[in-house]
Amino acid sequence: MAEFADIIIDISHEKVDRPFQYRIPESLKSQVYAGCQVDVPFGKGNRIRKGYVVGLSNQACYDREKLKEIVRIHKGSVSAESQLIQVAWWMKERYGSTMNQALKTVLPVKQKVKQKEKRWITCLIRKEELRIQIAEAAKRKYKARERLFRAFLEMEQIPYEMALQQLHITAAAMKPLIDQGMIRLDTLADYRNPAAGFLKSQGKTGSLVTLNQEQQAVVSDICLQYDKGIQKTYLIHGITGSGKTEIYMELIEHMQSQGKESILLIPEISLTYQTVMRFCRRFGNKVSFINSKLSAGERYDQFEQARKGEIQIMIGPRSALFTPFRNLGLIIMDEEHETAYKSEITPRYHARETAQYRAGLCGASVVLGSATPSVETYTKALHGIYGYYKITRRAKKNSMLPSVMVVDMRKELKEGNRSIFSGRLESLIKEKLAKKEQIILFLNRRGYSSFLSCRNCGAAIKCPHCDVTLTLHQDDRLVCHYCNYQIRRPRLCPACSSPYLAPFGAGTQKVAALVRETFPEARVLRMDYDTTSKKGGHEAILSAFSGHEADILVGTQMIVKGHDFPAVTLVGILAADLSLYAPDYRCGERTFQLLTQAAGRAGRDERSGHVVIQTYSPEHYCIEAAATQNYEQFYQKEMEYRKLLSYPPACALMALMVSSPNEEITGKAMETAWRIAEHFYRNMAAGPHLSGSLNMQFIGPVNAVIYKLNDMYRKILYMKCENYDILIKIRNHMEEELKGHSFYGQASILFDFM
Repeated sequence: MAEFADIIIDISHEKVDRPFQYRIPESLKSQVYAGCQVDVPFGKGNRIRKGYVVGLSNQACYDREKLKEIVRIHKGSVSAESQLIQVAWWMKERYGSTMNQALKTVLPVKQKVKQKEKRWITCLIRKEELRIQIAEAAKRKYKARERLFRAFLEMEQIPYEMALQQLHITAAAMKPLIDQGMIRLDTLADYRNPAAGFLKSQGKTGSLVTLNQEQQAVVSDICLQYDKGIQKTYLIHGITGSGKTEIYMELIEHMQSQGKESILLIPEISLTYQTVMRFCRRFGNKVSFINSKLSAGERYDQFEQARKGEIQIMIGPRSALFTPFRNLGLIIMDEEHETAYKSEITPRYHARETAQYRAGLCGASVVLGSATPSVETYTKALHGIYGYYKITRRAKKNSMLPSVMVVDMRKELKEGNRSIFSGRLESLIKEKLAKKEQIILFLNRRGYSSFLSCRNCGAAIKCPHCDVTLTLHQDDRLVCHYCNYQIRRPRLCPACSSPYLAPFGAGTQKVAALVRETFPEARVLRMDYDTTSKKGGHEAILSAFSGHEADILVGTQMIVKGHDFPAVTLVGILAADLSLYAPDYRCGERTFQLLTQAAGRAGRDERSGHVVIQTYSPEHYCIEAAATQNYEQFYQKEMEYRKLLSYPPACALMALMVSSPNEEITGKAMETAWRIAEHFYRNMAAGPHLSGSLNMQFIGPVNAVIYKLNDMYRKILYMKCENYDILIKIRNHMEEELKGHSFYGQASILFDFM
């Protein structure tokens, strides 16, 4: 048994954000384990503080006589499982954060929310005795007792609320009956179950799907390896509509047969509706889900049920990864390429890497699924680091990939077409409407117009808090989509007082309005952040469209990811170039993925599908590859650029962002950080163990793409190196060195691995 424990103190302060060693008293040696919550004396005053055990050892790091002892262990407290504490420590070390930030990430519900309860009154005497008690109560004129006993003739258990409200029985009237052992008051936890509505709508459970040959081969091989004790990461690279979800369900079924639990990660809340419906149909009340729309109480209840083993399958975004399952056997990441799997707040972890670390702790397998896998994932699959399976045909019989037409909008303009719809797209919409088939129109920009500009002086109306133009919405609001600043549309230009203010560009609001104007017979739905911001918004729109209550669905990228609408036979991509020239080395990859995923929504049943891609860059390799659904063609070209310019996965890339409300402090802090990084790099490069092997580049410092965001001025320094561990060393050194400068605390310093 271990003699010493490394404990992280539950205090949000960087000076104590490290483990402290404590002696384990003899009486607690058999009870202390990594991850448990303890009370320890801390500081000069030996104040009792809570802490988490993050490591055990038999070696004292200091004079063992001076080490303090653990006071007690918290049993049954609302704390994480030991593996989640270890995951938090790993996240802190890898991604850079305080331990408490990491703990708050892996323990999303740290304090117990008031528990909802159901109470029942149970009769403990036989019916013969019950009749005697009824007669006795009538004789003594105990009317409340008589009513209660007569109710027990009809049912053995009575809801407590019914006894109070309908039978008018008071707690005082029940107490002597409880004391005499005639009745018992039972209290049961009443867990909030967000999947209850799905369960009611599905009726019978256990429906099975017959897999085709390709699907079955994948399932059989992964299950065979798992049964042999081989747990690793696998990539299922299947074309859109190839039935990856059916594969997931079969794998989960195999885990269920062995008493193992499963986590299914999905990138978008909008995917919850269809996904949960399908899994409830198969697995019934073993399924639950979480997402950001749930209340704190609902989230707490789902994790409590998981902790107690009352559910075995959790569906949700990246936070579902921290479900406190005790016998986790499988983690699935659907649409693994999605950017939503990367956290944008500290710790800036990636769910894919974190899932692999957690799986390693508990002996689970990880399955990544995508029709357009990320370049990093596909590279690892090619090198044999991940198991790799390719599915080349659609799961539904007679379902084929749609035919794709690329329309050059430059030619449309030359021919006099100034509409947002190309001639080919407009004719196809009319054709599909006549056949009572459904249509999806995709534009990855919400709002009515991109911006409002003065035709006299040329000034665009910008957000005063961010370096972006305000987006015009149909209700004459100008909105910043970064900080949510809003104003009414002005009558005059703020710069020159000219009345000639005109909207430019188009968003989903304007497209929906143009669709209604051009096709008045069509029933139109719009799905974007504005229409789904309320709880249940996604489900309402998707349910209506799935039930054919609308002919055309207009929306942003949330409508083109993983949805299965059998009646959709046409997808129109209105502006394929929107993401193509973004200031991000992954812009080509993002564009290919979006276009391929959007195209995959068409023709998923027996009826043939059509896709129209409208673009001003039809010759771009991403658009050409997306039009032919040729991932290998895209990957070969993309990797040529990545290797040439030293971008991941050809090289590791770390970004340092410095931000402050004071522009001068931002510049000063970044200049200091840059000097520290360069000095440390030169010393490392001169070292004998690294000489000649440290190929590193600094890019910047430069202003961030949006220099001012929410009143914060931001600068970025990029660091490239072939060795990932070198970048971690540089980050750790910079974090320590920067703490001694005057601007520390006045500027936010953030490291991020790209």
